[in-house]
Amino acid sequence: MNNSTIPHFTLNNGVQIPVIGLGVFQTPPAETTAAVLAALDTGYRHIDTAAAYGNEREVGEAIRRSGIARDEIFIETKVWVSDYGYDAALHAFDKAVGKLGVDVIDLLLLHQPRIEDFALTIAAYKALEKLLADGRVRAIGISNFTPALLARFLREVTVVPAVNQIELHPYFSQRANVAANTASGILTQAWSPIGGITHYRGTQATSTLTDATLVDIGKRHGKTPAQVMLRWHIQQGRQVIPKSTRAARIAENFDIFEFVLSNAELAAIDALDKGVRGGPDPERPQPGFLKLSIPEA
Repeated sequence: MNNSTIPHFTLNNGVQIPVIGLGVFQTPPAETTAAVLAALDTGYRHIDTAAAYGNEREVGEAIRRSGIARDEIFIETKVWVSDYGYDAALHAFDKAVGKLGVDVIDLLLLHQPRIEDFALTIAAYKALEKLLADGRVRAIGISNFTPALLARFLREVTVVPAVNQIELHPYFSQRANVAANTASGILTQAWSPIGGITHYRGTQATSTLTDATLVDIGKRHGKTPAQVMLRWHIQQGRQVIPKSTRAARIAENFDIFEFVLSNAELAAIDALDKGVRGGPDPERPQPGFLKLSIPEA
């Protein structure tokens, strides 16, 4: 499956994004280049990274080594909260392109709402709007915004975000958040789309990967629970960025285009929602975030 045949979603400014990409959150820099190369070899054409992940340089190295034309690969990265503010965010872009080794970023997001200083969040997004107007980025967006924060944000910006990347998996399906995004023409992008984050909730945690409903649906289709979850997202119009460093798992996650879940199966997965967030609450201040300073390119 080449780039022209990978299904795409069309963003609110007409730019197309593959329905699935490789996420590299928590992928050590030493393992990132091999993981991205494995994904590109498998057929992925979208890579999601971030300044805060510390592996933009290795993503860029993999893209160069792949031999695939730059315009065939959709690169997404994010500005970290310690680089919010207008001038700081413009410089964050310079740091990102310097590490990635590209001139243009396909999708640039604000990584978190900085609610203790929302004016800096707005100023950073104004910088993204400038980069978009200048053709330095092809689309801009946000990450980890709740419906209330999104409503507040939209009152103060000019360009409606193309994407809101949020934690979303069968155990935390965020229906109100998805509905708010959709109402504003914003694509929902799911991080932790197969619920891997549910593994870090202690000894009482349950895992989506062993959930009986997902296992049963997978058996009907000859697919794994992970493949079922990714298909669930895509059929309901959400873009996904599953993360793995193992070539076999990377390939497995991409093998989701030859089966279709029924409406009853989609509803059964919807019913698994526990309403429990695994990541930080975006509406609570996160002073620890500001301790991370993004190095120069």
